[in-house]
Amino acid sequence: MIEVLVVDDSPVAREFLVYLLDSDPGIRVVGTVTNGKQAIEALKEKKPDVITMDIHMPEMDGFEATRRIMETSPTPIVIVTAAENPREVGISFRAIEAGALAVVPRPQGLGHPEFESNASELIRTVKLMSEIKVVRRWNRSRTAPPAPAVRQLDVNGHTSEIQVVAIGASTGGPIALQTILSRLPRDFAAPALIVQHMAPGFTRGFVDWLNHDARVPVHLAAHGEALLAGHAYVAPDGFQMGVNVTGRIALSHDAPEYGLRPSVSFLFRSLAEVYGRRSVGVLLTGMGKDGAAELQSMKQRGAITFAQDEESSVVHGMPGEAIKLEAATYVLPPDKIAAALQSLVKNA
Repeated sequence: MIEVLVVDDSPVAREFLVYLLDSDPGIRVVGTVTNGKQAIEALKEKKPDVITMDIHMPEMDGFEATRRIMETSPTPIVIVTAAENPREVGISFRAIEAGALAVVPRPQGLGHPEFESNASELIRTVKLMSEIKVVRRWNRSRTAPPAPAVRQLDVNGHTSEIQVVAIGASTGGPIALQTILSRLPRDFAAPALIVQHMAPGFTRGFVDWLNHDARVPVHLAAHGEALLAGHAYVAPDGFQMGVNVTGRIALSHDAPEYGLRPSVSFLFRSLAEVYGRRSVGVLLTGMGKDGAAELQSMKQRGAITFAQDEESSVVHGMPGEAIKLEAATYVLPPDKIAAALQSLVKNA
C-alpha cells in the first residue's frame, strides 16, 4: 500500500485529490495539510511514501517546502498544479530543481473532457514515484561551474562532421538536461534534439525554465524547422519527433512507442537512419526501456553514444537497459557528458 500526504491550501482541491487517490486500491491517503510548513511537520509523524504538493500556498509555498524536505527528510514529491497557469508551471520546475520528481496537471472536475486522462496520470505518477529512492539534496548555486576534464575521447573513425546530437530523458531528466545545456558553449557546433517524458501541458514551461541556465537557445520544436548549430529543440506534447533528409524537424502523430509520444526510441531511430555516424546519441536517467534498443542501433550505424551512469541517475532504467545491450560508447554523469560532447564536436 502506497501512503500519500496531500498538500494543498484549497479545501475543494484537497478533498478531490483524496477522493481520486483513495479510489485506487493500492493507494491510501494518510494525511492532508494546507501549506508547506504543515507538510514538513506532518512528514515527521506520517512518514508517507509520496507527497503530492501544490505550488501557491500561504506561509510556505511548494517550492520552499520541497527544498526544505529534500534537504532534511528526502521523500518522493509530485507537484500537482494547474498546467494552464504559466506562473505556476515556472515555479513547478524550480521545485523540480529543488528535488521534486515529477509535475502533473491537477485533475479538473468529473465532467471535464481531460478528467480521465489527468486522473490516470496522477495515479500512475504517484505509483511510479513511490518506487524511487530519493537522496538528500543540498542547496546549490544556480551558476554552473566549469565542466570537469574528461578522458580523451577516441574519435578514430569518427572524422566526419557531427551534424546533430539527440538526447532522451525521463524521470530525473530535467536536472540532467539543465546540467548538460548549461555547460555547452554558445558556439557549440551542432544542434541538439531533445525528448523529455513529461505530463501534457508542461513542455512550454520546461523550455522556458531550461532557457534560464542554458548557454545555447532552447526552443519548442516546430514541424519543418531547420536545425541550427548551437540550438536545442524540445519535442512538443503529443508528437513524435524525428528528422528528414533535408535536415529539418519532422513532427508526426505516429503511434506511441513504449506508450509514449514523444518517445526517445522514435527520435533515435530517425537519427540512425538519416544521419548514422554523423550523429551522437545520449540516453539519460529514466524509468523503462525507451530508447535503449535504438541507442544500440545508432551505435551499430557508427554513431558515438552515451548513457548516464547509475550513480548520478534518479532512475537507471533507460540508461541501464542501454548499458546491458552494450549500446553506450561511454557511460558518464551529465557534467562529463557535456564535456565529452564539447570535445567530440570540436574534434569532429
